[in-house]
Amino acid sequence: MNDTLSKLYQVVQDRKANPQEGSYTCYLFDKGLDKILKKVGEECAETIIAAKNGVQADTVGEISDLIYHLMVMMVQEGIPLEAVTGELDRRAGKIGNLKVMKQVDRET
Repeated sequence: MNDTLSKLYQVVQDRKANPQEGSYTCYLFDKGLDKILKKVGEECAETIIAAKNGVQADTVGEISDLIYHLMVMMVQEGIPLEAVTGELDRRAGKIGNLKVMKQVDRET
């Protein structure tokens, strides 16, 4: 999985370093962080709706869109993929990774 994510991250980095006319990724970089974050929010909402609707293929497509837009945000903000995968690896190695729930978490 990391290989696929790594390849995608590299493509996004390349689009930022070497803009190509007609590239959607370049369009997002050109529009800036506000546009990128708007798309992350939209894709997050669409992922939630697809999961609620229960059509797995739609949910997979929306998750893929969300991951792509998150990668664009990461490149824009200079966050290396290794920072995220490293954090996920660190969390996966924890035993008893339960957090103390806040009252609001218990009510939802």
